[in-house]
Amino acid sequence: MDKIIPNWPAPDNIKAFASTRIGGVSPPPYHGLNLGTHVGDDPKLVLRNREWLQMMSHMPSSPIWLNQTHSTNVVEVEQPTKVILDADGLFTASPRVVCSVMTADCLPVLITNTQGTQVAAVHAGWRGLAGGIVENAMQKLTGHPLVWLGPAIGTQAFEVGDEVREAFCDHDGDAALAFLPTSRQGKWLADMVKLARLRLAKLGIDQVYSCDLCTYQHPQQFYSYRRDGITGRQASFIWIE
Repeated sequence: MDKIIPNWPAPDNIKAFASTRIGGVSPPPYHGLNLGTHVGDDPKLVLRNREWLQMMSHMPSSPIWLNQTHSTNVVEVEQPTKVILDADGLFTASPRVVCSVMTADCLPVLITNTQGTQVAAVHAGWRGLAGGIVENAMQKLTGHPLVWLGPAIGTQAFEVGDEVREAFCDHDGDAALAFLPTSRQGKWLADMVKLARLRLAKLGIDQVYSCDLCTYQHPQQFYSYRRDGITGRQASFIWIE
């Protein structure tokens, strides 16, 4: 299967990857390995996609799936569960618990510590990122953190309004560095990866890695809500072996 492996120096017992849309059985307009049950795809086909991905990835248990609402809620879990949790992030210190977040332009953030004893997966849309979801996840982590920023919409494709820029700049004036003006008044191009890096830097976290892949610009590889509207979801996963 096609997957993106984090380019970070995580301990050997930490397993992590981001899926793509390549593979799977979902028909148009989902075209492939759609993992989202909430986007209009046939639930039976989504379940087949999820089971195939779990098998091909040698996961120790079924991933924990979330009902993501662009919140800042990070839930701590101790064992696998089939219950859909209302949150936008998962944290665990338990082996064989697979944390997951789904995306289709938003920024997936995978976190571990250098000891390999804790992991977290975070869904960082602009609302969650501005509201502090990354900080909430970091509060649960002990030891020295390693962070990987997965595939997300790139700067040239992510036009936002003044309200988005203000949400970040009101919190930190340096966030202005992550916004480029456009030819349209009140519109900006936002750099989600830079915004996340700025937030992490304020926490003193210096080991931050990024795949630098744009979901919008790679239609054969990734789902993109901004590009397609009706579309599937890829996901990012992390667990302690």
